[in-house]
Order: sequence, then structure tokens, then C-alpha cells
Amino acid sequence: MIQLVNVLTRFIDLFIWLIIFRCILTFFPAIDWHRQPWQAIRNATDPVLQPFSQLIPPVAGMDFSPLLLFFLLRFIQQLLHGLV
Repeated sequence: MIQLVNVLTRFIDLFIWLIIFRCILTFFPAIDWHRQPWQAIRNATDPVLQPFSQLIPPVAGMDFSPLLLFFLLRFIQQLLHGLV
């Protein structure tokens, strides 16, 4: 059980870093999201970010959905650590 929780928390950590990296990349308008490796990052994060983007509309042109997803993933990590 402990090993499964460790694997899941590591996966969540990796996904959080991927979301942070994607958010940083949005500040660079020259990036072509249809070319690799950018498309792989977008394909990995879009399915998870889309529901949050629908919940929270952009405020002053800024999308805060990654922030909500970040807090949810951290909450899930804390729940997993509580199981151990």
C-alpha cells in the first residue's frame, strides 16, 4: 500500500511540474503548440485542465484554472499521505 501511495504521489508531483511548465510557456507567444515537444505537453495537460477552465472563466485575460487544479492535486496528495 505504501509503495502504491508513493508512486501516485510521485506521478502527481510530475504532473504538477508539467502544469507549471506549461503555464510558464504561455508567456512565450512564439511557441507553436502544434509541434513537438509542445504538443505532447498540451496533449497531456489539456484533458485535465479543460473542466477547470469551464468552471473558472478568465479574469482580466488570465486563466486561473491551473491554480485550482494545482490545489486539488496537492489536496489529493495530502489525502494519500493520510492513508499511510
